[in-house]
Amino acid sequence: MAEKGKREDTQRGQRLRSLAAVDEVLREPAAAELLERYPRELVVDAVRAVIERLRADILAAGAAAQSSAAQAADLTPAALVPWAARLLEAAVTPSLRRVINATGVVVHTNLGRALLPREAVDAVVTAASGYTDLEYSLARGARASRQDHIHDVLCTVTGAEDALAVNNNAAAVLLALAATARGGEVLVARGQLVEIGDGFRIPDILRESGAELVEVGTTNRTYLKDFEKAWTARTRAVMRVHTSNYRIVGFTAEPALEQLAGLAHEHDAVLVDDLGSGALASLPLFAEEPALKDSIAAGADIVTFSGDKLLGGPQAGVAVGRAAAIDAMRRHPLARALRIDKLDLAALDAVLRLYLDPARVIDSVPTLAALAAPLADVRARAERLRDLLTSPGAAPTLSADRIALLDTVARAGAGALPVTEVPSIAVAVNVDGDADGLAASLRLGEPAVVCRLHDDRLLFDLRAVRDVELDELAGAVLAALA
Repeated sequence: MAEKGKREDTQRGQRLRSLAAVDEVLREPAAAELLERYPRELVVDAVRAVIERLRADILAAGAAAQSSAAQAADLTPAALVPWAARLLEAAVTPSLRRVINATGVVVHTNLGRALLPREAVDAVVTAASGYTDLEYSLARGARASRQDHIHDVLCTVTGAEDALAVNNNAAAVLLALAATARGGEVLVARGQLVEIGDGFRIPDILRESGAELVEVGTTNRTYLKDFEKAWTARTRAVMRVHTSNYRIVGFTAEPALEQLAGLAHEHDAVLVDDLGSGALASLPLFAEEPALKDSIAAGADIVTFSGDKLLGGPQAGVAVGRAAAIDAMRRHPLARALRIDKLDLAALDAVLRLYLDPARVIDSVPTLAALAAPLADVRARAERLRDLLTSPGAAPTLSADRIALLDTVARAGAGALPVTEVPSIAVAVNVDGDADGLAASLRLGEPAVVCRLHDDRLLFDLRAVRDVELDELAGAVLAALA
């Protein structure tokens, strides 16, 4: 064993001595081409990173040295240039890539959530490519608030007295509680202490706001009398949290929002209603979602919701409600830290204005259009994809017996409508061999494609795939199978 270890140490030392130095690599003709294309410091860093990675692999190889990548690699200066070139290409290429979403999840959190309508994209381009009146009144020739751009349209579509937008819904909730309940207690039904995306929990947000959480009632049944018993001289607010990412069914009870508003106002406190998903459109799928206008009419002082879920807009948090409560949020020091970016504001403004025409908004907002599309339209897309994959002109082509159309169900996604199944159609492709490997090839292709796997088949759900993407999707699938 000692002799073997000594032999391995000798081999390791030989590999380390044969590893090229930075200046040797830079003198290679191929490296000169890199120095013409990229800044010298960037090239040097890339070469150094390659050498350090190979050195670390050699040192860590140990008993596995014979099979390690470093042991097998050519360590000459010329051989290291392509490695550095790949690092440089990755460094200068934007990380965000376009993805074709064939998962059946329409508002896919990991794939960027809602697609913006054309009007919102145009508004973002305008805001990004030139100066705008973001915080300037052209009429008065003086400074103004960026909130002015969305204030009136938000009040119109929700029926609220006042409105404010911040960078996401968690921020809207945090700001609402900090502005109205810091140093006091907030009453929340025990069954509404939800965890939202990425591990953020309502109790944590409440704690960071400076307010103290008081749990009320039981997990499944909470009554107005439970809130009344929990009320103390330190109570500043009642909070209702819409359980947008799960449902409690069966033996359940909760007080009406009007009752909670009456109790809060009787004690000069506020009612905060966190709706989360922000469903404004009149879609049958949204039947179980609480309506924003209903919350305002019921007497909620602050209603918060997301811009990038069922609203179909950019990442944003919106707070609407009574003027006194919203103004307290606007004047709070946290408002500056949580304010909405100009690009998101431009997109949100454009999306909200589409809601002024309820008859057209469903077709205009991609999220709503995808969720509301008739099953016949989804089937037609699936049939078109099947034809593209089996067309004699395709190179290569798939035999028809390897493809089937399956009835499946899609989801809204982003923690919204958790129990709602949206009928959909998927193209199922039988693969010979490694389905996981083919799915990985699709993810790494151009464009990237994300699909589902089931019983060694690739499932391409067409609910969230647009007509204009079908040709690219077919090409990506055939390329991966080739």
